[in-house]
Amino acid sequence: MENKNKIILVVDDDVTSLKLAEKILEQDYRVALVNKGELVFNYLDKNTPDLILLDLNMPEVDGFEVIRRLKENNKHKDIPVVFLTANQDTIVEGECLQAGAIDFVNKPFVPLVLKSRVQRILELFDYRDNLENMVEKQSQIITDRTNRIAQIQDAVIVGMADLIEERDNLTGKHVLSTQHYVKMLCHALKDQGYFLDQLTDDYINNVIKATPLHDVGKIRISDAILQKPGKLTEVEFNIVQNHTLYGAEIIDNILGTIEEPDYLQIARDIALCHHERYDGSGYPNKLSKDEIPLCARIMAIADVFDALFEERVYKKAIRPVTAVFEILEEGRGTQFDPIVYDAFKSIIDDIREYVGEE
Repeated sequence: MENKNKIILVVDDDVTSLKLAEKILEQDYRVALVNKGELVFNYLDKNTPDLILLDLNMPEVDGFEVIRRLKENNKHKDIPVVFLTANQDTIVEGECLQAGAIDFVNKPFVPLVLKSRVQRILELFDYRDNLENMVEKQSQIITDRTNRIAQIQDAVIVGMADLIEERDNLTGKHVLSTQHYVKMLCHALKDQGYFLDQLTDDYINNVIKATPLHDVGKIRISDAILQKPGKLTEVEFNIVQNHTLYGAEIIDNILGTIEEPDYLQIARDIALCHHERYDGSGYPNKLSKDEIPLCARIMAIADVFDALFEERVYKKAIRPVTAVFEILEEGRGTQFDPIVYDAFKSIIDDIREYVGEE
C-alpha cells in the first residue's frame, strides 16, 4: 500500500496505549513508538515522521511543551500533530487546537476512529503538499513566461533605438555607451547619498532600461535633416527639437499598454526632457532645476558626453576624456544639474576605463 511509506510517531508514557496504537496502525503505516516527551527530539534528529500522535499528559515534558518546541523549530513546525487525551473537557480540547494541534483523539482508542482520523489527516496534508507543488510549478511557468515577455520587450526597445541610430548615422554603440554611463552615474549618485528617496533599485533599473528610447522621436524627423553633414538652419533645428515631443507621444502610444506605469513614466520623462537645461533655457518646455525629472537630468549629461566623445556626421570626435570634461564643465549649473555633473566627474576614471583610454 502507498501508506506503507508513511511514518506515524506515537508518543505516550503509557505502554498499553503505545502498543494498542501500534497494533491499530501497523498494517497500513510504519509506526515508531516513544514513551517520553523529551525523547521525541532525539527521534526527530534522524527521522521525519508524516504525523505525530502525541499524548497530552506525560510527566516531566508534557504534550503542550513538546508541540511548543516543535512549532519553534523550522524543520519540524509543519509536521501535523494529533493530541491523545483522556480529558474530554471542551476547554482542554480548545487549548489543544490553539497550541497548534491539527486534531485530537480521545483515549482509550476506538480503532476505527483512530484509523479514520489518521487517514483523513494524511490525505489532507498530501493534498496540501500536492497543491503547493502545483502552485509552485505554475508560478514558475508564469515567471518564465513573464521573463520571456520582458526579454522580448527589451529586445524591441533596443531594436527601435538601433533603427533610430541607423537613420542618425550612428551605430548601436551609442545605445550601449549611454546605458553604461547612466548606470554608472545612477550608482555613483546613490553611493554618494544623493536623491536616495528616488534612486531605488527599481527606479535605477527602469532608468537604465529606458535609456535607449531617449531619441526615439527622431524616427519622425526626415533623413535630410538627421544626416545633414553641416550646421542646421534655425528652421531645421526647430524641427529637430520636436523629436522630444514625438518621443513622448510614441512611448505613450506604443508602450502604454504593455509596460509597467513606473517604467513608462521614466521612459516618457527621459524622451521628453533630456534636452531641458538646468537654467531653464532648454527645450521643449524650458523646465529648470528640479522641474526637470531626475532621470532626464542624468540622461542629459550621459548623452552630451557621448555626443562629444564620439564622431558624428557633423563633427569629429573629441579626445581624450579629460578634454570632453573641460567642455562639460562649462555647463555645470547652467546646462547640467551641478550635483549630477559632480557625480559624473567623480567616476571619470571608470569612464576612461570603459572607453579603453590609458
